[in-house]
Amino acid sequence: METMSNIPSKGTKKRVVIVGGGFGGLKLARRLNDRDFQVILLDRNNYHLFQPLLYQVATSGIEPSAISFPFRKIFKRRHDFHVRICTAERVIPQENRLETSIGDVSYDYLVIATGAGTNYFGDQTLAQRTMQLKTTSDALFNRNRMIESFERALNTSDAEERRHWLTFVIVGGGATGIELAGALAEMRKFVLPKDYPELDWNEMRILLVDGGERLLNAFSEKSSEDVIRNLKNMKVEVLLKKLVKEYDGKKLTFVDGEQVVTNNVFWVAGVKANSLEGLPQDVYGRGNRLLVDEFNRVQGMADIFALGDTALMVAENYPNGHPQVVQPSIQQASLLAKNLRHMIKGKPLCPFKYMNKGSMATIGRNDAVAEISGIRFSGFFAWLLWLLVHLMSIVGVKNRLFIFINWMWSYVTYDQSLRLLIKPEVKKSDPF
Repeated sequence: METMSNIPSKGTKKRVVIVGGGFGGLKLARRLNDRDFQVILLDRNNYHLFQPLLYQVATSGIEPSAISFPFRKIFKRRHDFHVRICTAERVIPQENRLETSIGDVSYDYLVIATGAGTNYFGDQTLAQRTMQLKTTSDALFNRNRMIESFERALNTSDAEERRHWLTFVIVGGGATGIELAGALAEMRKFVLPKDYPELDWNEMRILLVDGGERLLNAFSEKSSEDVIRNLKNMKVEVLLKKLVKEYDGKKLTFVDGEQVVTNNVFWVAGVKANSLEGLPQDVYGRGNRLLVDEFNRVQGMADIFALGDTALMVAENYPNGHPQVVQPSIQQASLLAKNLRHMIKGKPLCPFKYMNKGSMATIGRNDAVAEISGIRFSGFFAWLLWLLVHLMSIVGVKNRLFIFINWMWSYVTYDQSLRLLIKPEVKKSDPF
């Protein structure tokens, strides 16, 4: 029985319900036509978010609206396309029904593209005491927290307390951790001395911590060495083979007993898939990802699919599944759109084969690393390529223009103009 309001009958079309409007969900929705399918897109937000640039929102480099684009604007010319803002709670496979926070909806095909959240490895106290970077709300919270830390450092006369406010620890040596560390280091060098000339910015510490033997495990060892050298030149302290034991909100303690006193800890150390409940336990694999076949069908299901970070597809070159980055999600979505059309026409399905288009990470001004088709390069050219790829991946011409202007202004002036401490007011009478 269908209870979700204002969803018209699908008639003779097949109904595709897509849960999640990230890179995979958005690509799939764009590729499905109104002639053959009725598409219902469910998401907790009313916009698509370009997550790779969230760290720039957190460090006052760009506005959140520049990396967000409303779903209804994207699909405004679609005739049988429906967006609903809700939380998908549970799937009932035997009834082809999905339970959500605003009612139930039936489906012919269900696509789970819910992405991944921060992995705290079983320690939920870290979720309460550290800063994560997965949503716009996270980025704005982090921006407020950093600016407030600078203000409190300025207002205290206690030298020890001031150092606590000016110590920033980033746990996780992947691309996000490196980009965040680089952005903070550039703020310390170019921006903060002009905003707070009363403070001694040599007291500000930026520590990048990882439990592995090197940074950027997805890259070559040479790229990792380049990144470490360049970060150290930017006076970022890199700590490897360091596992976090606990953080009490004031002191970060490592397994080896070493401690760092800080009021600011970013946790970007791993991800965990946001898979839907209701499926058999044996389809949930490592990292809570859903086990899928070469057609992205969830194991044992004929009409339920999973994409991107949520999907665990074991392949010869990827025994632990494909990397949880943008490209696998987009490529799987493109193929699934084709296969769904094949399914309604009785044609054979095409298996997925991942084409690794390379990896990139930026460290700071004029500096990045890139590995594409076996070719490794770094420095200014890699940085320009990183800028171009990210700029062209943004949804909307206006958003691209705004980001380009922000980047050019920052590059020319060595400054950003978005250091605003804005705290939302919560009213007791607010029904939300």
